[in-house]
Amino acid sequence: MKLFDSELKVMEILWKAGEMTAGQIAGILKEEIGWNRNTTYTVIKKCVEKGAIERLEPKFRCRVSVSKEEIQSYETEELIEKMFDGSKQKFFAAFLSEKSLTKEELQQLKELVEQIK
Repeated sequence: MKLFDSELKVMEILWKAGEMTAGQIAGILKEEIGWNRNTTYTVIKKCVEKGAIERLEPKFRCRVSVSKEEIQSYETEELIEKMFDGSKQKFFAAFLSEKSLTKEELQQLKELVEQIK
């Protein structure tokens, strides 16, 4: 499931809170990024249409229908497909070629690979 940045802002709030009313979400996003109520409601409705959020009554309560991990997995697969011709090997080679990884991070990655084996 593809979610746009605006939709992810709503989802982040719900992933942390679990369940909230649309009005509560609108209040948080107004404070955090200056969205008006209509903008927030429009984005929530798009998430409902996609099946990412379940709308409950009364009071337009919202509950997530997909986990953050599911979205992360989809986005990662889409990135690999788009930028690395679907090759996870090319993705990891590009990722590991970055000089910004510390020795500790490299060690953690080695341990993760060993656990997967």
